[in-house]
Amino acid sequence: MRLGIDSFVSKVTDPSTEQVYSPVQRVAHLLEEIARADEVGLDHFGIGEHHRAEYYDSAPVVLLSAAAARTTNIRLNSAVAVLSAADPVRVFQEFATLDLVSGGRTDLVVGRGSFTESFPLFGLSLRDYDSLFAEKLDLLLQIREQTEVTWSGQHRAPLTGQGVYPRPAQARMPIWLGVGGTPESFIRAGVLGLPLMVAIIGGEPRGFAPLIDLYREAGRRAGHPPEQLQVGLHVFGYVGETDEQARELFYPGWQEMFTRIASERGGSRPTRAGFDATCGPTGAYFIGAPETVAAKVLSVSEAVGGVDRISLQMTNWRLSHEDLLHGIELLGTGVAPIVRAAVGRN
Repeated sequence: MRLGIDSFVSKVTDPSTEQVYSPVQRVAHLLEEIARADEVGLDHFGIGEHHRAEYYDSAPVVLLSAAAARTTNIRLNSAVAVLSAADPVRVFQEFATLDLVSGGRTDLVVGRGSFTESFPLFGLSLRDYDSLFAEKLDLLLQIREQTEVTWSGQHRAPLTGQGVYPRPAQARMPIWLGVGGTPESFIRAGVLGLPLMVAIIGGEPRGFAPLIDLYREAGRRAGHPPEQLQVGLHVFGYVGETDEQARELFYPGWQEMFTRIASERGGSRPTRAGFDATCGPTGAYFIGAPETVAAKVLSVSEAVGGVDRISLQMTNWRLSHEDLLHGIELLGTGVAPIVRAAVGRN
């Protein structure tokens, strides 16, 4: 099992000064965070894609390329690239270039994203939400397999044998499918034989077991070998010295973020009781001391039939840079050794 971090590169208010880090500071901090993750032996670091004022990750491949120049071993991935709103040719070119810069350490995780600002921003209609993604994924996968591509679809001009360059350092750059809770998305990933990255935002992770079973069964029926059908989980997480410290540090920024989302979408306002419950043994948040987080990693993996990768989304609007760096260190030096010993991986 591989452990890593995802970041949405949000604006952050330093809780000790109440000052918002400038965009230049925040990006510099991000690169330090990725370097620290590499230093402590974590397996991967992902950057999301958003087109909102509170995030600085609208061009994730640029940030990942800067990180590639500062790191040696850690794999670098999107989390996720919003394929519906992008040109698959350009997406492939950008991540193939990142793969060259990183020496073959790139994973491309594609999805539809949880926000919709990219649709009007790039002149797209939400009416085409499903067809855009399906068509663009088809083209992206064809580009991965063939340098010279012949293809036609509804939403993009056809390709008539043009070459797509550069090619990545890896013979076959991994493309993961990021999904939420829609059964059709799990089935699509299984039929295509793509690794699956499941975003678990709330509830109980074991509730995703039937959907993951659906993915594996769809893959089996399509003739894909079991080892090809990898499963990853994207979850909220943070590691502190104690359970109480981890929760106290993470809660203020979590509460601020979900209060804003609730006001935009008309949902219920977040509560401390709900947060604490979701941090509990069966909840979706991997927040606590190293032993607590390691135990949850192992128990959740067992509950869903085994996972190959878990990414802790540590973005938090009110977590200081120093505390985030320490959380990354504890994930690498405290959680990872317990998990690796339990699953027999050095």
